[in-house]
Amino acid sequence: MAFAAPRCYGPPMRFATPLVPGTLIRRWKRFLAEVALDAGETVTAHCPNPGSMLGLADPGLRVWLEPNDDPRKKLGYGWRLAELPGGHWAGIDTAVPNRVVKEALLARQIPEFAAYGTTRAEVKYGQRSRVDFLLTEPGLPDTYLEVKNVHLRRTGDLAEFPDCVTARGTRHLAELSDMVAQGHRAAMLYLVQRTDCARFRPAADLDPAYAAAFDKAHKAGVTMLCYGTEIDRTGIRLAAPLPLA
Repeated sequence: MAFAAPRCYGPPMRFATPLVPGTLIRRWKRFLAEVALDAGETVTAHCPNPGSMLGLADPGLRVWLEPNDDPRKKLGYGWRLAELPGGHWAGIDTAVPNRVVKEALLARQIPEFAAYGTTRAEVKYGQRSRVDFLLTEPGLPDTYLEVKNVHLRRTGDLAEFPDCVTARGTRHLAELSDMVAQGHRAAMLYLVQRTDCARFRPAADLDPAYAAAFDKAHKAGVTMLCYGTEIDRTGIRLAAPLPLA
């Protein structure tokens, strides 16, 4: 699947080396995955995802790993993608959304934030947090932007967040609400790292407290956004916005 530039906003985040295919044997100790490569070798790969990975860590799943020869890394492979039915993909790395969104912000290719010329990452705010991005522009209110990785799909084309209880995520919603109360602008951007979803909502049954905080923050003036991604074996990029269900 090639990148569909006309319906995408951000520049692509390319993988450093070509990915190699394999079959997931097991995910263990949260950050490790045992994979049988198509080439015949069984390897241990780094799993860059601390979450539950509900539906994306089942043995037998078709996966794609990124090899590396960096002597500073303990493992020679990193798990990057899961291959899904119908020619779809899911991104595994939870660090990817911030990288993808940052590139799009710097290129002013996210319409909601295109007026902002300065983007700073990991700025302290609230009581003990760092906001993913602080956007500033003379004459405009500062915008505090948090980004969340989404890769849970259980029903139809519906993407959901979170895939397990997240007290940290609930706190972020409250802190964004506080920024709005102080006269700033605040936004939450959910980036769906899978290509088989067309809409989004909070997973209220998995984390009722988060869903309640989402509704409260939305009513308080926090802008809720969801964007899809275009994914193939060469990279990932920001795609079209998805509606809230």
